[in-house]
Amino acid sequence: MTLPQVRFDYSATREEALHRAAVEWGIEREYWDIFGHHHIASADTEAKVLAALGVDVSTKDCLDQARRRRFERHAASVVADTSVLAETNKAVELSLISGPLPSVQLELRLEDGARIGTTPKHEDFLPAKTLELDGQQWTVYRVRLPECTPLGYHTLRVTLNGEWTKEARVIVCPERAYMPHSLANGGRTAGIGITLWGLRSRRNWGCGDFTDLHTLADWVAEEIRGSFIALNPLHIISNRAPYNTSPYLPLSIFYKNFIYLDIERVPEFQNCSRAKHALRSEKILREIEDLRRSEFVEYERVSRLKLRFLKALYRCFRQTQEPGSERARRFSVYCEREGGLLDKLSLFCALDEVLHKQDRNKWTWRDWPAQYQDPNSEACRNFTREYSRTVEFYKYIQFVIEEQLDRAQRYTKDRGLEIGLYHDLALATDNCGSDLWAHRNFYVPGCRVGSPPDAFAPKGQDWAFPPPNTIAHAENGYDLFRESIRKIVSHGGALRIDHVMRLFRLFWMPDGVEAEHGVYVKDNVEDLLHILALESVRAKNVIVGEDLGTVTEEMRETLARFGILSYRLLYFEKHKDDSFKASYEYPHQALVASTTHDLATIAGFWLNRDIEARHNAGLIDDGGFHHQLENRRKEKQRMLDRLHAEKLLPEEYLSDASQIPELDGALHNAVVAFLAQTPSALLLLNQEDLTKETEQQNLPGSTSEYPNWRRKMKFQLEDLRTEAAGYTAMFRYHLERTGRMNPT
Repeated sequence: MTLPQVRFDYSATREEALHRAAVEWGIEREYWDIFGHHHIASADTEAKVLAALGVDVSTKDCLDQARRRRFERHAASVVADTSVLAETNKAVELSLISGPLPSVQLELRLEDGARIGTTPKHEDFLPAKTLELDGQQWTVYRVRLPECTPLGYHTLRVTLNGEWTKEARVIVCPERAYMPHSLANGGRTAGIGITLWGLRSRRNWGCGDFTDLHTLADWVAEEIRGSFIALNPLHIISNRAPYNTSPYLPLSIFYKNFIYLDIERVPEFQNCSRAKHALRSEKILREIEDLRRSEFVEYERVSRLKLRFLKALYRCFRQTQEPGSERARRFSVYCEREGGLLDKLSLFCALDEVLHKQDRNKWTWRDWPAQYQDPNSEACRNFTREYSRTVEFYKYIQFVIEEQLDRAQRYTKDRGLEIGLYHDLALATDNCGSDLWAHRNFYVPGCRVGSPPDAFAPKGQDWAFPPPNTIAHAENGYDLFRESIRKIVSHGGALRIDHVMRLFRLFWMPDGVEAEHGVYVKDNVEDLLHILALESVRAKNVIVGEDLGTVTEEMRETLARFGILSYRLLYFEKHKDDSFKASYEYPHQALVASTTHDLATIAGFWLNRDIEARHNAGLIDDGGFHHQLENRRKEKQRMLDRLHAEKLLPEEYLSDASQIPELDGALHNAVVAFLAQTPSALLLLNQEDLTKETEQQNLPGSTSEYPNWRRKMKFQLEDLRTEAAGYTAMFRYHLERTGRMNPT
């Protein structure tokens, strides 16, 4: 058998060296946008991306030497730093100098501490390919691990000829993400999507909280008979309007926002006279009532108020909990389990508080004195000792958040919601946030992430945060990626991956390069999807991949192979002639929805409210405004045609969309009926679309021009059974009609 041979070749010219290096570092020189336009990256863009990745691009010889070092490091490594294996094919690759096989011993230290040793026989070495560099040749063998190797994160120790050679991470994963039997066998279910900050109630402090989820779960269980409640990302943010309120641009993707805490449900509240006395003061009561009545969520006021109470509760915790008490023990166990991630987040928050108090102009870590910009500096260690209680306070905040979120998920399950809470993992991280400060080597400086030109952004989008360093993540065993998943799925039954194409590739723009001239850079998609499947199976979480935008069929096929649900929106599911797809054309392995936070609600779509909002915010000029209105007129007609074709409207109902000024009851009912009768496993109806609200949560491209991320629910939770009864009955009828109603 002739093995595939990979030989390192030196380049003839610098341009050739540049192009070869681009391929080897995962840069995709070419792509097609959604308009069918072909884009080819310039040599200058390639060079800037490679330079950001640490490659010396100054000369042909420098490029070749960088390429040579990369090839040799791979060939001579014996085993990769991290190997991600499928449970059906537990074979690790060993790169050995070609010739007689050495004596090889393998020892696996399993995740639980157990050890498995094995000495592969000659026939266990299956040659896969050869590598050649400057006359030196290596053979890459696939060597199977013992069949008893379980799923999990293990350490492999390789010994050649009796001498220890290398330790590496081996991650054994399932082939597919978790799926309940009821859905895996063709079943369908449904849920409601809400923004937690926007829940109105007579008891919260002007912002929805975890206790409000209990009330909402009662309503979903009893009135709708749904299976899940979909939430916005709960990540920690700065809570400063208008620039720092997006849940999709967090300070950290690992920890959560304390504004969602129910202060009165924190255990320390019952015995904290200081907090109870403050809550009886007329000034505080007026503030809370004012926050409840406010049209929009007042992030800064809510966070300032809750932080004041949390500090009082923390002092009570320190004063009343003996070191050996059960609650103190649980807090200690939590902090130990969280380890360095929580240490750095809490240090970041403490530094932010203390340094901002000292100088009100220091708003981000980039304004801090240089000695505090490195979390591992001596200055930071000294700060941790000097302000130990402040650092511990921020650990306490995350501790009580975990308690309340865990209680909320348990409550939804107890109420019979099969899935429970459906969470959302943001793609981005704030350029001035904790994650970038604490884990800088896992990001690539000198580049930003964005998207290529599309219908919403003809010149592309610049999201202004740095891309991940794929090499650093792989060398580290994907620990941060794993933790980003694990910390969310532990308190839910489903997880949406925002911009799931990130696992395949991201669109990079080097500094000084406009979005329309960026390039795609690949990630280790098979590794990432396997780890996602492992965490999904362990936590029994359904995974939904938000696969909108520039996505290829190959990507969707790969996601389907791993059991990841596609994300199908009514507005985007069209044929090439722009006609809307029939309901039966939607795939089963998908979530179907009407819209997202960035798009018009159904009522807003019909009233052109999104187009008007863009025009009012100055995002489009008069010409663009009229052009979009004309396109919308055609879209509404095509949507009406589809609803008539599916016989979801009365025969006498108007067939001319221009004669329907707004979303009336029959049309609203027909859209929900259409979504419900698709074959897709999950149906998500946002609360704005349940109650026919006209304004969307976020207007992309705007900041102070629009009340982004601040809109509250139309009705108070206590009034849903009466005020929203008609909407609820309509939705429940269609769930029952299409077999989506939760049987429990």
